[in-house]
This record gives sequence, C-alpha cells and structure tokens, in this order.
Amino acid sequence: MSSYLENAGYLFDSFRNGKDLQVALRRETYDVVLVDWNMPGATGLEVVNWGSENLDQPPAFILITSRSEKSDIVSGLEKGASDYIVKPESEEVIIARIEAAARRRSSPAKPERYQTYGQYRVDRLNSEIERSGEPIKLTAKEFKVAALFFENVNRPLSRSYIFSQIWGNLGDITTRTLDMHVSRVRSKLELRPHNGFAIQTVFGFGYRMDAFFEEGGDDGEAKT
Repeated sequence: MSSYLENAGYLFDSFRNGKDLQVALRRETYDVVLVDWNMPGATGLEVVNWGSENLDQPPAFILITSRSEKSDIVSGLEKGASDYIVKPESEEVIIARIEAAARRRSSPAKPERYQTYGQYRVDRLNSEIERSGEPIKLTAKEFKVAALFFENVNRPLSRSYIFSQIWGNLGDITTRTLDMHVSRVRSKLELRPHNGFAIQTVFGFGYRMDAFFEEGGDDGEAKT
C-alpha cells in the first residue's frame, strides 16, 4: 500500500496498529484513512466506529479486508466507512477509490469559479477574494491559505496538513512562515466574528476557521 501511495504522489503516514492510529487522529488532519479490518490493537471496524463517534469531522474511512459477505460490507458502511475494498485488488482500482473518497470528503460537488461564504467571494480562476464587493490584495500563498480555510470551515487543520497543502514537501519552511501567513490573511480579510468568520488557534495542533452567524441568518455554507 505504501508503494502504491508513493507512486501516486500522496503524502501519507503509516501505523502498525489501530491504537497508534487513534492517537494520530486526535492530533493530525487526514482526508482519507485506509484501515485493514484485522489490525492489531484496535480493528479497522473499531477505528471507523470510534472515529465516527469521537471526531468532530472524521476523515473518509476506507475498510480494506478479505471479507466479502454482504453482511460484512453493510456492517462496515453502517459504522461510518465511506468505502469498502475486498482484497486482493489492483493498484489502479485502489488509487481510484482513494481519489474518489478524497473528492467526496473535500467537495461534494464540482467547485465552480466563484464560491461565496457570507460576505466573502472566492474567485478560483483569478485567485482573488472580495469582501462585500471590494477586492482584497493577497499574495499567491495568502490566497491559497485563505481558500484552504474557507473550504474547511469549522474543521481543525493541523500545521503539517496546512504545510503539505500550501508548500508541499519543502523542508525549509518554518512554523513562523505559516503563522505569518495566517496572521496576514486574518488581518487583510478582517476575519472577525462580527464579519462572519474567524481563524482560531488550536493550541498544540494548528488552526480552525469558525463560522459565526446569527440565528436565522446565513448558514455559512459555500454557494456556487
């Protein structure tokens, strides 16, 4: 599985047992998690069930197993799995299922050029953001940081996840660089509760963009 993911260009972590994975899920952000049904420490089904019940926004879980009975598949999906792969399966199919799960997790619909979040409008084509119709001058990296937060409203994002999404595998990027970009985005976009959104520091983890709307007001979901 590691070689498949490396060949496909994914950034990933590997764990020897379900307990270590549960610890990581408490402190790290993942889009997709692949779990074998018969992992030691905690089975894949137990991890999926635990994640669905304990994580605010669980990742897309894919169960990998030799069990092919319909009752097992139904059980896995009912516990919260997004997909189910019966071993053995080809590299091409596994990667395709991972990509499909990631797309469903990050965006249930094909993103349009414009997405509106309260008084903010994100222009994906020109990498621009407007607030109440007024364009806000952002650098390319600042736009990527802001767009990442808007796309993941109310979802805690770990520092390593933000690094991987914005800077890739560059090893010379420091924590100070990330904090500086977040601070500039927060200031330039005037991200404050009274404007509908605010970036909060999740100590020891990373950041989270929270949506603030009065009862009966805008629900904060993206509109295309």
